Amino acid sequence: MMVGISIFRATASEKSSLSGRDRSTEGPTVKKEIRSEKLPIKLWLDDIEEGALEQARHLANLPFIHGHIAVMPDAHLGYGMPIGGVMATHDVIIPNAVGVDIGCGMCAQQTSLTSISTDKLKAIMAGIRHLVPLGFKHHHKKQKSVLMPRPPAGLALAELPIVHQEYNNARTQLGTLGGGNHFIEIQKGSDGHIWIMIHSGSRNLGFKVANFYNKLACQLNAHWGSNIPAKWQLAFLPLNSPEGRQYLAEMEYCVEFVLANRTLMMERVKDVFQRIMTPVTFSSFINIAHNYAALESHYQQKVMVHRKGATRAQAGEYGIIPGSQGAPSYIVRGKGNEESFHSCSHGAGRRMGRKQAQRQLDLQGEIRNLDEQGIIHALRSRRDLDEAAGAYKDIDRVIDDQLDLVEVVVSLRPLAVIKG
Repeated sequence: MMVGISIFRATASEKSSLSGRDRSTEGPTVKKEIRSEKLPIKLWLDDIEEGALEQARHLANLPFIHGHIAVMPDAHLGYGMPIGGVMATHDVIIPNAVGVDIGCGMCAQQTSLTSISTDKLKAIMAGIRHLVPLGFKHHHKKQKSVLMPRPPAGLALAELPIVHQEYNNARTQLGTLGGGNHFIEIQKGSDGHIWIMIHSGSRNLGFKVANFYNKLACQLNAHWGSNIPAKWQLAFLPLNSPEGRQYLAEMEYCVEFVLANRTLMMERVKDVFQRIMTPVTFSSFINIAHNYAALESHYQQKVMVHRKGATRAQAGEYGIIPGSQGAPSYIVRGKGNEESFHSCSHGAGRRMGRKQAQRQLDLQGEIRNLDEQGIIHALRSRRDLDEAAGAYKDIDRVIDDQLDLVEVVVSLRPLAVIKG
């Protein structure tokens, strides 16, 4: 399962941050450790909302947890498990600890360009909107089947019942952005180069797989008389059961589908760049996922690591931590910290719910903030405030809280953003 790839190479000068902060030191370790539950909870943030902390307490009391629960600095309330949570389990997998947008993640590529005019940026954004459907929109025609991932080794498509059922619909969703917090962004890097970044998920395919297997897990747990309270929303599937093996295979397919989706979008964005900005070349492709589970070795044991809104950060592995609309994003390199199960945050993390942001944020103030930075954006109405910068945590604080997990390689300032 391809959950993180990068052959990007950084120079020493690329490690500087646009914000001017010195991030060359080791940084803090765990901010707080809670030992009131069956197993410890290690937090990389000072303040966590009560609902997310309660969910972390539930995780720490599950009977099959390995070692401890890790909570990243962008953590906030999710379904069953907090977004920004990392958990390792023995012999079981929990659909709600992966989430409904299976395989959601980031990709980025450096261009050979060192500058770009506003007129060219606007032309590029118009070209992208023409080629990449946004929000709930799909392609009118199915994309070529050769672009779709193959089933996991040894399995036929028909052995993945939900994927098989949704396969033709997924072909119309391949190469589409989706809505919510997904985006395509053009950025200027601290390395002097223009970058392209995409955040996207598994569209309806992942949603269907997640809901089917969470419902199945709930039914089976009730049948078995599981002592895990149903209200915790943490129903599990044994890995050695037919249902557990089937969910794992369908989840892995969704992760590969998201990679294919991001890859196709990136190729089409690059086509627009090459049409408008010739000559231009591109660096290696960086891809990471932040909603998945994978079998890994930690503390000398093979365990199923669930990352829900968290990114793998093995030693030397390149990753992406995006900021909110109007804030910097970061290319980072993992330090392989065992306490976080080789993980880091997946972004800035929400500080407001979507409806709360629409009610409370100042629309004109948020627009002014973007305009003053010279960012080409699509923030137009109060409805758009759920994705305004004010709805998110301070990305620089989030980065500083995890300098024992990653080091900053390149910081990226937004120039233009397309939201789903």
